[in-house]
Amino acid sequence: MKNITVYHYDAFSKIPNKGNPAGVVLDGDFLTESEMQDIAKQVGFNETSFLLKSDVADFKIRYFTPGHEMDLCGHGTMAVIYALVTKGIIEFKNALTIETRAGILPITICQSNSEISITMQQKAPEFEEFNGSLDELASSIGISVEEIDLSLPVLYGSTGAWNLLLPIKKLSSFDKMKPNNRLFPSILSEIPKASVHPFCLETYDSNADFHARHFSSGFSGTMEDPVTGTASGIMGAYYAKYINKGVNDEIELVVEQGTEIEKDGRVKVKVKKVNSNYEVEITGDAVYVKEMQFQI
Repeated sequence: MKNITVYHYDAFSKIPNKGNPAGVVLDGDFLTESEMQDIAKQVGFNETSFLLKSDVADFKIRYFTPGHEMDLCGHGTMAVIYALVTKGIIEFKNALTIETRAGILPITICQSNSEISITMQQKAPEFEEFNGSLDELASSIGISVEEIDLSLPVLYGSTGAWNLLLPIKKLSSFDKMKPNNRLFPSILSEIPKASVHPFCLETYDSNADFHARHFSSGFSGTMEDPVTGTASGIMGAYYAKYINKGVNDEIELVVEQGTEIEKDGRVKVKVKKVNSNYEVEITGDAVYVKEMQFQI
């Protein structure tokens, strides 16, 4: 048996037990892929991140849900980088790179007194059409099709992880949402492992630009992701391409998420037009919660 230390951090919040919980394993080089998957299943968070050595970047990070490996995870990245800085594993520096299954991505770290913010550039955004049933999609999260805002497109989007972006008319719809995640793969037939990400432009916080929830892939073994970095990034690109059309200036947005499940958090998103596509960055913070022990 191996004893494994997993550090619990909450990302996109400075308050413990708010934001999005992430498990962090700092000695991933000593684990097999199946052992990483076993640990993630035992931890039970939406993602557990494993730090490894890299030949092509400063570090490599692998991300596992309880059900499968992810190419990229925003809150898991925030947690790992925050751990590296606060535990003194790396001498503080403003920039580094991480190797992920979504590519090599740059990270910028800003430290002011005891405050640490982390900026992560994501993969170039991609969009794909959703051709499934809107009635079935709405029913799968406990709302009616009339609550979907059809003035905006329903699309798959990715800056490293695929999400179905679902525009909703009113903030009041979010309280009654109840996902039936096992139905998602058959409804999302084009990209069955995608998550469902309903959002609207009405917010609780006057400083936020989007409100959102994030319902996990039917394969992930979890139901809801409290505050989602990759989905917030693709929402920024969606905003630039489909809502704020024709404006080529740099856009800064704030996404609020987690309110309905008492995990309130914030993700800052910056989008810049680069040639025919967009460069997307997310910025967040994290807080240490506790150390946990598991056996494999």
